[in-house]
Amino acid sequence: MDSVGEQVPDQFTRNGNRVNETPELHRLAEIAQQLREEEIASDARALAERVAEGRFYIACVGQFKRGKSTLLDALVGESVLPTGVVPVTSMPTVLRFGVTKRARVLIDGTWQETSPDMLDQYVSEEFNPENVKRVAGVEVFLPSPLLTNGMCFVDTPGIGSVFAGNTAATRAFIPHIDAAIVVLGADPPVTGDELELVAAVGQTVAHLIFVLNKADRVTESERVAAIQFTKETIEARLGRAISPVLEISALESLQGNGNGRDWDRLGATLRNLSEKFGGALTQGARDRGMKRISEALKLAISERRNALLRPAAESERRIASMKETVAAAEQSLFDLGYLFGAEQGRLSRIFEKRRHEFLQQHAGIAHEELTAVISATPKSAGPAYRRAIMVAAQEVAHRHLLPWLKAEEHFAERTYVDAVARFVHIATEFMERLKSSGSSEWNHLQIGFDEANGLRARSEFSFYELIDIARPASPLRYVADLVLTLCGFRRVIEKAAYDFLDRLMLSNSSRVQHDMEQRVAESRVRLERDIRQLLKQVSGVAERALENAKAIQCAGANAIEAELERLTWFDNVLASDRAEQS
Repeated sequence: MDSVGEQVPDQFTRNGNRVNETPELHRLAEIAQQLREEEIASDARALAERVAEGRFYIACVGQFKRGKSTLLDALVGESVLPTGVVPVTSMPTVLRFGVTKRARVLIDGTWQETSPDMLDQYVSEEFNPENVKRVAGVEVFLPSPLLTNGMCFVDTPGIGSVFAGNTAATRAFIPHIDAAIVVLGADPPVTGDELELVAAVGQTVAHLIFVLNKADRVTESERVAAIQFTKETIEARLGRAISPVLEISALESLQGNGNGRDWDRLGATLRNLSEKFGGALTQGARDRGMKRISEALKLAISERRNALLRPAAESERRIASMKETVAAAEQSLFDLGYLFGAEQGRLSRIFEKRRHEFLQQHAGIAHEELTAVISATPKSAGPAYRRAIMVAAQEVAHRHLLPWLKAEEHFAERTYVDAVARFVHIATEFMERLKSSGSSEWNHLQIGFDEANGLRARSEFSFYELIDIARPASPLRYVADLVLTLCGFRRVIEKAAYDFLDRLMLSNSSRVQHDMEQRVAESRVRLERDIRQLLKQVSGVAERALENAKAIQCAGANAIEAELERLTWFDNVLASDRAEQS
């Protein structure tokens, strides 16, 4: 997705701190080209150009319909990205500096100029569903002040939509992200998919900027509750503190109205990131890319060497065995779907039973506690009395629910690990079959399945308080409560408090069952995704290696010896580059 193709600002060529020579990347690109690994060569050249220009990527990530495209439009000062009520962004779109406004798309390895007004033809689900046009990159050049120092914004597809390809496209772009704006909402504050995405990005990205968009559409109390819940949830998932969550309304800022909220703070944060950390972010992108490209080349070289040294018939049998393994894997994935579904149903029934047992044990006690509190509550005017006993109901629910949720979390994790143990066994057997049909160099590609972590995905459950706020009464209710207390009918208000307590207990306890279902479903998706990604990575390399070996073997022993020497030289270059990096 990277290429020069545009006159860069003077500071890129005059400021020594912003210009980066990249001989190692060009050398890797040349090796890949000689090995006919075009995709690797293109990746290396693109990264070299990006590093030389000092460009770094700030990706805008989040759930479908969080307003990511509108946010980036507001940051660059004009509407350039397609927006709508259905999924629009279907692939990452880069916004970068350009003297004039223009756009281009990468199709079949060639950049094609297009009008910025025609972007929806390439990036929307309506006009390019599941990327049937095979668009590999989209870039928009803009004379935006924020972009002049190398900062590039990336509009990513929203996760969690009905289009699975959108989520896959965002996850595939993660290795290229240098910093991220995580766009969240208030309803819901943060989803399980968003937590997983933040965790994946956070593994390699230190600079995460969190914004609560569409802040103009919720009340003050809803914003406060959403921000607190979001901060606690994400910090627990990442295992570290995060920066303050900024309240913004991208649409208000784009339209030039509203009170601004934290918009100026967002702009200042981005400018500070560019000025203080831009060079380090670009260097980090270079280091990550070097490692990624070197590993891919190492695998390709190993495959070529082994294909030369073993008889062609053996290589052909090996590839045939790989294809059989692939077919078996697809069948296994199909079978696992039914097994996971059955197991999910069994686990749901277990947790539903435990939830009912909890409610049976605690509902009566909670009512008794609320009765005691109500008896001791001053008999003030109706609205104040309602408020007091509703808060009391919250506190009673809190005392019963929170300890149970903490204990239930540990039970859930133990039960989950036991439940997936047999799926882990199936996955491990498959990996061993694939390994035996491939090369020993594939060891670094294997998926880390074990019973302790549950199909590579940690068994973490988001058990947090989600207790409703006792909201102020409506004007009609306010008057009714006054009348009720004047007439001595406080029991009507008290009954509402008991109903409120029951609702808190029911709704909060049901989250255990929901979280378990989400965990099992997520593990199934991750298992299938990881296996398919592995298959895609290794199968093409092996077939190209065999094709190359056949051609060289036909040329005789001298050609084989020369090729082996060449591969050894490539290995030495890679080893030298790795040593310099370390």
